[in-house]
Amino acid sequence: MCGITGYWKAGALESSAPQNLAKMTAMLYHRGPDGYGYHLDEAKGLAMGHARLSIIDLETGRQPLFARENKNVLTVNGEFYDYKRIRTNLRLEGFDFTTKSDSEIALPLYQKYGLDFVKHLRGEFAIAMYDEDEERLILVRDRFGVKPLFYHINQGNVFWGSEIKALMVHPEVPRAFDNQAVLHQLMQTMVPGTTAYKDIHALRPGHMLIIQRKGDSLDIKDHKYWDMDFPEEQDRDMGKSAEYHIRRTQEELVEAVEHRLEADVPVGCYLSGGIDSCSMLGLASSMQQSPVQAFTISFDNKDYDEAHIAKEMADRVGSNQEQINLAAGDLYGENYLKTVYHSERTFYNTLGVAKWQMSKKVNECGYRVVVTGEGSDELFGGYPQLKRDMLKYGYQNMEGSGHTQEEVDSYKELMEKSNKLFKGAILSEEHISHPVMDDICGFTPSWIQPWMNTLEIARPLLHNDILDDLKDYDPVAAIAQSFDPKQLKNRHVLDKAQYTWSKTMLECQILNWGGDRVDMANSMESRPAFLDHHVAEMAREIPPHYRIKGNTEKWVLREAMKDILPKVLYEREKFAFMSPPAHTEEKKKNALNELIEEYINEDTLRQSGLFDVGRLKRFISEYQNDKDPVSLVRKDALVNHILGLQILHRQFIEGKELSL
Repeated sequence: MCGITGYWKAGALESSAPQNLAKMTAMLYHRGPDGYGYHLDEAKGLAMGHARLSIIDLETGRQPLFARENKNVLTVNGEFYDYKRIRTNLRLEGFDFTTKSDSEIALPLYQKYGLDFVKHLRGEFAIAMYDEDEERLILVRDRFGVKPLFYHINQGNVFWGSEIKALMVHPEVPRAFDNQAVLHQLMQTMVPGTTAYKDIHALRPGHMLIIQRKGDSLDIKDHKYWDMDFPEEQDRDMGKSAEYHIRRTQEELVEAVEHRLEADVPVGCYLSGGIDSCSMLGLASSMQQSPVQAFTISFDNKDYDEAHIAKEMADRVGSNQEQINLAAGDLYGENYLKTVYHSERTFYNTLGVAKWQMSKKVNECGYRVVVTGEGSDELFGGYPQLKRDMLKYGYQNMEGSGHTQEEVDSYKELMEKSNKLFKGAILSEEHISHPVMDDICGFTPSWIQPWMNTLEIARPLLHNDILDDLKDYDPVAAIAQSFDPKQLKNRHVLDKAQYTWSKTMLECQILNWGGDRVDMANSMESRPAFLDHHVAEMAREIPPHYRIKGNTEKWVLREAMKDILPKVLYEREKFAFMSPPAHTEEKKKNALNELIEEYINEDTLRQSGLFDVGRLKRFISEYQNDKDPVSLVRKDALVNHILGLQILHRQFIEGKELSL
């Protein structure tokens, strides 16, 4: 729920601070349409804003929240689960509460545990808390980065916000692209902690920014408080049976879903044709007394549409289902522009536009909260990229795996055939490697290989000035060097693949234009139960050959959920959920071409200065005449990124549509 923003200056606030803070907070209206709250302390240089979406404690939960005679000030975006039990225990210890909000528990936990308070919070959240006695401000982001939080440091002053657009309306925050980040946008994969914009950073998941006043300046430190931390191979407990891990998966997921159904407003479920969302609906339907409202996307292309399986699941559990049917007109045009605006980054597929349409429908149906299935693939080994690494490297030591080399080879062949549709975007045609990634990980994970191929096409399209600036920059090396080597040392191949994906694509893609940003664009909160850190800490203990067993990805999860899933889904191989690319249908081609004509013409290209006009025009022409399906999938993705950068330039750098 909600949006937070603010700034802390080394000196006193500027005279226009009330107006600046009000503008910053108003930019988050879509995240919090139920009211604004402010705290300004001119002498201390502190300004804190909050835009509220009422989900828990509809009457008294306004923020900022205060404690210790207003010496501790708190704003929160997100949810803390199990808050009633925690609040009761704190009350027994003598702590007082002024609201029934889940957010308020952070204040006494901070008083009790200091900076370790975050270890006692369960949920998805971004926090700004000021401590007057310590002259300290802390910014905190949840363990997986479900909730966004960005910051900018300028001459010792710190600005922050749930979205970048909130920072950019302050006159002291610059509006410019970062050249390195532009290249990363084109290749889809960001360096953790970066954004597309110069000197605007993303607080990394599981991290805390500690800002301490030191006389007339602010001292800023980045502290990691949590990581996935897979066990080293020699320390993994291999003695527990498959049945044990199946049972533990059931126990943790039941608890995680139960917590996420807690709200003072109705809670629904997103429902695709995949195991993840179907598991969420199955569990939620068993817990709730009334039928659970489910929301499903249906595409006008049978190769990409899963709605028929989703309907079978909804019928199985007696759920009320709202199906959103999307065609070309829904995935491009104004909806595309709005999705780019809310995502604040580019995307390779219009699934983000589809998700924006979905959250809009959820809001229109009177719902503000849904439980979702994001995170399952990351924890249980669901993506074909992860399976490819497991089959290529993970069964090299066959002892105890129960699979011969001949069987593994046959699994590889089956997987490549069934995922042929997605080659060029989520799978590369052939194995490629990078020396720095090989050095740090021991191999080049399959998930980054298609984007390395895209990089080779994308880089030459940039303007010569940018190419000159980037001549010594290796984006793949930068990504590899961002990983904590201690978290990769002595880990299994599958652990490494899951870890590196989660540190990059989960946070900057799945949870961005596939999650919070397009959901909160329509004042709708999504709650991914799989990303409960108790579930994650259980899942990391599951042996790799139970996560992916032979050719069966997410084997433990399938077995844990098999009695609530339709048989067709239990037996079905993982299918990537994405929108039909533009090249698959004439109407989509035409809709995309209309955007290209408006945003990728000579005038707009010269205005942005991002691309070489001649080289880009030739690329677009080649794309429009291409007939090779794999090449088209790759170029579809790249065209979306190019188009996204041009749109972002108009919206954020020129600032022409910051009130969209």
